[in-house]
Amino acid sequence: MKNIIIISVQQRKSVSGAVQEVLSEYGCLIKTRLGITDSTAKKCSQTGLIILEFLGNKREINLMTKKLSKIKGVTVKSVSI
Repeated sequence: MKNIIIISVQQRKSVSGAVQEVLSEYGCLIKTRLGITDSTAKKCSQTGLIILEFLGNKREINLMTKKLSKIKGVTVKSVSI
């Protein structure tokens, strides 16, 4: 089974440090990380998506997603496939 976590980040510049802090806390359980923004060469996007392949169990997924969800402007969804 694969656990995928999708994180939507609004106002990237102001919350990226808090998001990174949580991701670092669970870093050993993150197998794959992909970041997507709408940035161009002339404009830095304020929104972004982070897609994670997560190795942790359901309890660890719930703990991490709750911490991320407490950050203003962050929405988190998890899927197990």
